[in-house]
Amino acid sequence: MSDSIVVMGVSGAGKTRVGRALAAALNVPFLEGDEFHSAENIAKMQSGQPLTDEDRRPWLAVLNTTLRQHAASGQRVVLACSALKQDYRKQLGQGGVPLHFVYLKGTPELIARRVQGRKRHFMPASLVDSQFGVLEEPDEAIVVDAGQTVGRIVSAVLTALGEDASET
Repeated sequence: MSDSIVVMGVSGAGKTRVGRALAAALNVPFLEGDEFHSAENIAKMQSGQPLTDEDRRPWLAVLNTTLRQHAASGQRVVLACSALKQDYRKQLGQGGVPLHFVYLKGTPELIARRVQGRKRHFMPASLVDSQFGVLEEPDEAIVVDAGQTVGRIVSAVLTALGEDASET
């Protein structure tokens, strides 16, 4: 089994779109990290309040458990998850979960424009600055320009992983 992949970055970077496309290219399940947030976390973000480390801890634990279950069954997955801090990325990999991180790097201007254009997402544009304030860019990740097309991003990730979608 190959390592699972976490597509990470600030809200609006394109994690879901890229994650879905990457999972389809690899023919593996896609997991949307936002779907694992508690109702309390979602309500807090909808009200314009950024999440704290304490708010994120149970969410990251659930994601880690889910990743561990997939790894134990020999199943590779693609997870879309902000994973903004090194500590969060460590929490996701607890228990020896083999992970590759793909960092969708975007400028604050690009991200603000994308978030303002969203219709059905609980993260308001007012929280974009707080996302960049928390972000610790990863030392070990595949870094891709979030401003590219989804197809180009997926192609770059597959190349960086040394994979061809037809081989998986």
